Amino acid sequence: MTFRREWLWAVLGSLLGAAALTWPTLRDPSRTIPADIWDPTLQSWQMAWSGHSLKTDPGALWDANAFYPDSYSYAFSDTLLGYVPAGLIGSGPSDAILRYNIMFVLAHALALAGGYFLARQLGSRVSGALVVALASASAPWRWAQAGHLHVLSTGGIALALAMLARGHGFTLRRGWQPQEARPGWAVAGWLVAAWQITLGFGIGLPFAYVLVVLVIAALVLLWRRRRAGFRMPRRLVISDLVGGAAFAVTTIAMAIPYLKVVEQHPYAERTVTDLRSYSSPIQGFITAPAQSWLWGDLHTGLRDSMTTPSETSLLPGFALYALAIAGLFVSAWPKRKRVVLLAVALGGIVLSMGTKLLWGAGYLPLYYALPGWNAIRTPGRLILWTTLALALLSAGFVSELARRVPRKAAVVLLVPALLVGLEGLQRLDFPVVPAAPPSVVSLRGPALVLPSSQRLDENIMLWTTGDFPRIVNGGSGFTPRTLEEIRVLAEHFPDAASVDRLRELGVREVVVLKQYAPGTPYANSLTATGEGLGISRTDRPDAVVFTLS
Repeated sequence: MTFRREWLWAVLGSLLGAAALTWPTLRDPSRTIPADIWDPTLQSWQMAWSGHSLKTDPGALWDANAFYPDSYSYAFSDTLLGYVPAGLIGSGPSDAILRYNIMFVLAHALALAGGYFLARQLGSRVSGALVVALASASAPWRWAQAGHLHVLSTGGIALALAMLARGHGFTLRRGWQPQEARPGWAVAGWLVAAWQITLGFGIGLPFAYVLVVLVIAALVLLWRRRRAGFRMPRRLVISDLVGGAAFAVTTIAMAIPYLKVVEQHPYAERTVTDLRSYSSPIQGFITAPAQSWLWGDLHTGLRDSMTTPSETSLLPGFALYALAIAGLFVSAWPKRKRVVLLAVALGGIVLSMGTKLLWGAGYLPLYYALPGWNAIRTPGRLILWTTLALALLSAGFVSELARRVPRKAAVVLLVPALLVGLEGLQRLDFPVVPAAPPSVVSLRGPALVLPSSQRLDENIMLWTTGDFPRIVNGGSGFTPRTLEEIRVLAEHFPDAASVDRLRELGVREVVVLKQYAPGTPYANSLTATGEGLGISRTDRPDAVVFTLS
């Protein structure tokens, strides 16, 4: 099979495989959404906002329409900015939901393709590369993150590593072969890595530090070889300098708005107390999330013993464990490479345990020493690196089997991939996203929509994706003090204190949703008149609208 033909089949297979793995995402993609109607609607808004801003006012990208009047509100959580081309297509909540579902499937397709190409570049047989692809896209722990597209968007990591390895002539079988270097692939690898950073720092920042470690290791190896008269090809040096500079500039440019957010909202920084809540206990690595088709019900007791099971159910797969252990002893990879992969796998487990292992002795030094590391709230997501290392160990074992098994029995080599794929089946919920109330769609802003809460505000953000009016509402990784204050004051709206404060902020409309306000602290606003406060009240079928003169 030629490289070009294999590349084509791998891409087509990844697209079809992703549609199957994530089914029924594409069955009703304009109305339903994977996992739940909260964070996925926030991320639907994020992609819609980036496209809207690019088309209308690129300079205002970071000052999103939500969280008015706070600035840099687009950087209140990971942005998925790298998906901005998708955000340029369509308008309104239905298109935002459709866009999200398509990108959800494509993120899994990229994970499949990236894992496959990385394994093949490192020297794996096709059967071993299939194991890496499926583990990269559908390890059981990933389905607990089905509502976090920025966490699932890891395919760029594997793809960038594959391109960088190809560009530098590196494989696990034969090590570094500079004569096989292809500088163009090296540049492409750095650019894909830069794109990965634009999806968010939660996954991207550890990836950036992994690249730093790889660069240091390469420099040490180069220094040792220079003593024997070896010199790195000039074109490759230039490619690395150009590509590395592009990666560095992108990373710095993405970091600036987040630094501004921390400067304006110092309480937004993650604390050690946050880490304790989201660090995984040791049983987390044998615990599948509730969304796992095979293990979900069987592991209920294990999940009940954990504080935050959605973030600490970190099973990469029992089949993957078994194949990786076998790969330590029987493998196509040299022993030294196997030891390195084992160290990466164990290191990922140590870091994923956060403060739960030796009082954080393995994690807290990074938290205090590495720039940006203290912004990572959930150590468990570092299980990504354990999964990748285990998958590559498994690929080494399967590739060695492929060398030994006669051609007539070659079909048996698909069994490992089938086992990994079986453990990766999901049973996600696909709820219908609530329709946008007409009074929210017609907002001119600046406006406050009541009731306001972390979760409902994520829906409200989605509902504004037509014209993107300025709204005080917002849901993200943290809640700014202004919004906290307004939520408390608005419990008594309309009274003098709340009306005066809203006028001070420039708010012109307050919309009280009839479907959502009953039973909340904001229910009184449905019947209040605001008489004597200089405001007008309009009663509509879906809401009561107050206009502040």
